[in-house]
Amino acid sequence: MSNRCLKLAFIGGGANSAVGYVHFSAAQLDNRFKVVAGAFSRDKKHNQLTAQQWGVADEHTYDDWQEMLQQEQSHIDAVVVLTPTPHHLEVLETLFKLNIPTICEKSLVCGSDEVQQLAKLYDAKKHFLAVTFNYSGYAMVRELKNLIQHNKLGIIQKIHLEMPQEGFKRPPAIAGKASPPQAWRLKDYAVPTICLDLGVHLHHLSSYLLDLEPEKTSALFATHSEYTNLVDDVQMLLKYPNNVTGSMWMSKTAIGHRNGLKVRVYGTEGSATWYQLNPDELELNYNDGRRETLDRAGQCQYASQFRYNRMKPGHPTGFVEAFANLYTDIHHALVSYLDKVPTTNEYVFGFEQARDGLALFEAATRSNESGSWENIT
Repeated sequence: MSNRCLKLAFIGGGANSAVGYVHFSAAQLDNRFKVVAGAFSRDKKHNQLTAQQWGVADEHTYDDWQEMLQQEQSHIDAVVVLTPTPHHLEVLETLFKLNIPTICEKSLVCGSDEVQQLAKLYDAKKHFLAVTFNYSGYAMVRELKNLIQHNKLGIIQKIHLEMPQEGFKRPPAIAGKASPPQAWRLKDYAVPTICLDLGVHLHHLSSYLLDLEPEKTSALFATHSEYTNLVDDVQMLLKYPNNVTGSMWMSKTAIGHRNGLKVRVYGTEGSATWYQLNPDELELNYNDGRRETLDRAGQCQYASQFRYNRMKPGHPTGFVEAFANLYTDIHHALVSYLDKVPTTNEYVFGFEQARDGLALFEAATRSNESGSWENIT
């Protein structure tokens, strides 16, 4: 794996954004990337403040992202898109026209109409696109994938995923300051924004772990917050190929859950549970009655790799480290792309994954309206 440090420019992700500092930190944690330019915020004050905090020179800090692309295109290796999702389409279209390698925060766009519009420009053989579905960056999620691939749980029969949060009932305080929902998250688009925000992660984890896409869904949407025109709770049943069934639950009104992401997988020989707030452990149960807690100090076949052990077991890894794992994989894929070396990377997902996730949640929207199972097309 190449160690050469690649240069990034950010569009969005300023000090006043929800995800900018996470991307900035994760991208540079393993010295794979350096952020050298940016149009971080439409607000000039926040834009300059971000550049100062992150050590980006004034001459490489821009108030206009299009001007930045014109000036920096030949000096950078990739652009990271961190604007609100409704603004992604315009930025992505420009980046594809200029053939600039792109790393994009989920959700790629707001629905299948925008996917189809983007598909007119996107060419998988020409363009580099990585969408940051970061939860599969956790070492023990990758260990779970390895267990499934080696039939340690037998034939997989069921998968259940949930991501309950309380932000619409009890907005989080960050460093003592209230953090109310961002304005763009208080409007639903072709699919409910909660699906763009939380649901795409659940879809990605199910696809990543099972190597399957669901075929049908039955969904129930609800509104339990003061935002009366906004879906804030989604329950879905799923049918996959090979007689695999599943469910997803996502909520912004589940009091007591800061981010209760949990994945449960059931097979003919055993089951596994992973809970994000206890990220270094997998709970395993087998059909002979054995119960086991597997962590990085145990008999891991995958998570024991040096790259997942920046610090020894007993010192838990976390969200930023998981994000950094993904950025390392993106680095590997991007170096190959820049060197024109054909390669595949099992952790880097782009246009197809984003398209399939949006198709799932549009089917869920139809199901909520029809009250029946809907095919995912």
